[in-house]
Amino acid sequence: TTWVFTNYLSKVSATWAVKVGVEKSVAWPVGVGGKGNPGVASYVQQVDGSIGYVEYAYAVENKLAHTQMENRAGKFVQPTAEAFTAAAANAAWKNAPGYYMVLTHQPGDGSWPITGASFILVHKNIKGAQTAKAMFKFFDWCYHKGTEAAAKLYYVPIPENVYMMVEETWKSDIRADGMPVWP
Repeated sequence: TTWVFTNYLSKVSATWAVKVGVEKSVAWPVGVGGKGNPGVASYVQQVDGSIGYVEYAYAVENKLAHTQMENRAGKFVQPTAEAFTAAAANAAWKNAPGYYMVLTHQPGDGSWPITGASFILVHKNIKGAQTAKAMFKFFDWCYHKGTEAAAKLYYVPIPENVYMMVEETWKSDIRADGMPVWP
């Protein structure tokens, strides 16, 4: 969470980029840092006028107040599943090696400016074709059927155009015991 937040701040403030930077742990110019979502939330709830950042699911589940933010397009947006989806959908995934994409400060009128993604790392050459096929079958199920489960956990499913690109990469680049794995 800190890395995503400081990545965003570094993109919108040259001073921040030089003086503080992008890390999982930084020397904050002022204030105090809390350990994880619970620590940050605790400080924010205890210190009048304080500002903090936590994962969206944590904020919703704990009924924490939030703010709107100005995005790259100059529009003010609320932190919602729709705004996170817009950030992911507007990103240039096709140009990202290995689909590695930092979703902060993405284009689009409805994009939330501080969005993060979770990634699954897969070897290009896998030992055990049956295991590899079962793994990709599970991932495919997640992409096609897991959207409801993701939404219940306050996570946003990967956009359809992105998982279609990922599945094409499985077909072209991933091998198990020297043979194609997908489909």
